[in-house]
Amino acid sequence: MRAAAGDVAGILCLFSVAAALDFKYHHAEELEAYLKEVHAAYPSFTHLHSIGRSVEGRDLWVLVLGRFPTHHKIGIPEFKYVANMHGDETVGREILLHLIDFLVTSYRRDPVITRLLNNTRIHIMPTMNPDGFEATKVPDCYYTPGRYNKNGEDLNRNFPDAFESNNASIQPETQAVMDWIKNETFVLSANLHGGALVASYTFDNGNSVTGSLKGYSRSPDDDVFIHLAKTYSFNHASMYKGIGCDNRQTFPEGITNGYSWYQLEGGMQDYNYIWGQCFEITLELSCCKYPPANQLEKFWRDNKAALIEYMKQVHLGVKGQVTGKNGTPIPNAIVEAKGRAHVCPYRTNQQGEYFLLLLPGTYVINATVPGFKSMLKTVEIPDNTGNFSALKQDFFFSEVSIKPEVPSCPKIPLYQELDRASAAVKPTLHILGLMTVMLVIFK
Repeated sequence: MRAAAGDVAGILCLFSVAAALDFKYHHAEELEAYLKEVHAAYPSFTHLHSIGRSVEGRDLWVLVLGRFPTHHKIGIPEFKYVANMHGDETVGREILLHLIDFLVTSYRRDPVITRLLNNTRIHIMPTMNPDGFEATKVPDCYYTPGRYNKNGEDLNRNFPDAFESNNASIQPETQAVMDWIKNETFVLSANLHGGALVASYTFDNGNSVTGSLKGYSRSPDDDVFIHLAKTYSFNHASMYKGIGCDNRQTFPEGITNGYSWYQLEGGMQDYNYIWGQCFEITLELSCCKYPPANQLEKFWRDNKAALIEYMKQVHLGVKGQVTGKNGTPIPNAIVEAKGRAHVCPYRTNQQGEYFLLLLPGTYVINATVPGFKSMLKTVEIPDNTGNFSALKQDFFFSEVSIKPEVPSCPKIPLYQELDRASAAVKPTLHILGLMTVMLVIFK
């Protein structure tokens, strides 16, 4: 049968984009050209934009993929990958370009990728530190000054910290990412690094409240983070083996709590979780920070399945809308699973939506509109990642007709003491939290 002219053109377009991406390092102009080429070839399900500029004025490009690439759609969770935060850690930068290539050429051909993109809005930032990458003139496996941005700042020590005052001056790249997080409803994320082979999860910093005295800084969602880290590790070609990059360091099952590995102040993954309501893990993908280009194809093969499986986890747990009179969405309502209150309350977005990542099981979901009574609903959460949709559970407050104020969540350390941490939550949640503590004590 003769193919239609449009089909032939589409096939040629697919071939030209795929053929253009070699396994080599793509510098700033090549990276930008490739992203623009992809968007031009697939305008219906990609969106390319810059979220800001580096110190030297380079764009921080993000390619968005999905059925609705230009804007958030109710019920569709937002996912992101960020790489090259440290300019001399380069594997993630190239892997994300090949992930883009795989996604666009598989859409409407591979049923799994098609369902993933139809039900998820995926944001990919190949480089957060383009200046550092360009400054790395002599690649090295261990360290170069290109780790830092043009101002000599480590971007993964540059975010507000929940445990102690971070006096670092916020850099343009950091501010761009903070604004990006604020303006989207990100649910799940990973940032790609190099220098080890392990999946590391929050918290990176800690104190006695989170268990740091025992060498492990535990978040309220520790079970979910362990699952996320294992999802990547066990789908990677070798990370799950837990073999370190030298004889001194091993990681059982290829995962580690960030604080257990080493304490880190001002890290991006803790910031995402606490202030962005987004679960993020850190993926260390290569023992050598800047390996030879002839190894890039193997790194892509080693990580391909893990990158895909990890994205599916954005559909864990429960999601829904909180509405008031006449079905009006209620933004800034607090929605959290009982026993998992966050010091910075997890709130609904402007469409009244919430997304909570939870493992399969039975939970009580607490929805609170500040100034009104809480609403509790018991839900049985299945594993819906294969169906690409979390369990849906809406809340309707018939007496609410006004938009509540934004709950207090200051940009200062929140975990100094239990009392201060509780003060970040509105009174209704404070009382519920106290009751939970008392129940645990009496049990």
